Amino acid sequence: VLIAIGRDACTRNIGLQTIGVKINEKNGKVPVNDEEQTNVPYVYAIGDILDGKLELTPVAIQAGRLLAQRLYGGSSRKCDYINVPTTVFTPLEYGSCGYPEERAIEVYGKQNLEVYHTLFWPLEWTVPGRDNNTCYAKIICNKQDNNRVIGLHVLGPNAGEVTQGFAAAIKCGLTKELLDETIGIHPTCAEVFTTMNITKSSGQDITQKGC
Repeated sequence: VLIAIGRDACTRNIGLQTIGVKINEKNGKVPVNDEEQTNVPYVYAIGDILDGKLELTPVAIQAGRLLAQRLYGGSSRKCDYINVPTTVFTPLEYGSCGYPEERAIEVYGKQNLEVYHTLFWPLEWTVPGRDNNTCYAKIICNKQDNNRVIGLHVLGPNAGEVTQGFAAAIKCGLTKELLDETIGIHPTCAEVFTTMNITKSSGQDITQKGC
């Protein structure tokens, strides 16, 4: 059994202090601006070493590719560290893209958000009779921007597959209205995002009676 309990950023003994690159003394990570540039203009950093950024391999690959294009290809595209789809591959998968609700409230203010959510029952759970109120879906919408979806969360089977598809839509400016106008594929778990009509602020019951 292999247990990974954490990793340290090995930045304290590689000479960064010699050229003046600042690190976060608490965790050894490197603060950068939105172009992955450190406090020393000619030194850049990408990947898990970045302070406050996601520790995900696809993020590091994307950031590195875009950095190379900016430095040597005349591009101006920057890495989007917000709308990153990711999944926790637990027995019941959890997937997300965009802001978590707590962070969205900090950035936009609770009064400017509408949160839609529901429990749902996957079709494949009906035969074995598994609990029909275990899976959960939620979207966070910015009311000040045409109800644009700024956060999507799903707990259920194949959450990774579901999240990857919706991530592209979020990058394209997905709104609640567009979700409502999308015809769902029945009976899929992803379909739940096209039928959500209960807001968290309403306090209405979100339990389900069937798939």
